[in-house]
Amino acid sequence: MTALLTVIHIMICMVLIVAVLLQSGKAADLAGAFGGAGSQSAFGPRGATTLLTKMTTICAVLFMFTSLGLWIISSHQSSGSVLSGEQAPPVKDQPAAAATTQPGTKAEEPQAVDPKAAEKKAPEKKGSETEKKSPPPEKK
Repeated sequence: MTALLTVIHIMICMVLIVAVLLQSGKAADLAGAFGGAGSQSAFGPRGATTLLTKMTTICAVLFMFTSLGLWIISSHQSSGSVLSGEQAPPVKDQPAAAATTQPGTKAEEPQAVDPKAAEKKAPEKKGSETEKKSPPPEKK
């Protein structure tokens, strides 16, 4: 049923496109070029209804009905998810990711070490760190 309705819908679309493209505009005559009474006026004279105009109206109505029909048919089909039959891939062990910053936030910058502040925080480590870093001065 869905396939038949889809084929009819596509055929109506093609006929509708051709019918619209073959029609001429309302103001396509010479009087419309010079501002005549029929040039895009809301209540101006209207030409006779042609075969293309009738065909366009009928195709537009049929297009709406086939669109609604396809929508109703598709809403009654409960096929579930597209991925309902798929299995998830196995999870591999991965190392922890480095901490990242959120967009719009400022990343933490490394703090410059102030020697005076370091001395105040850890006075007992001062002597042991300086001995390890630099040997005592040699005398000549």
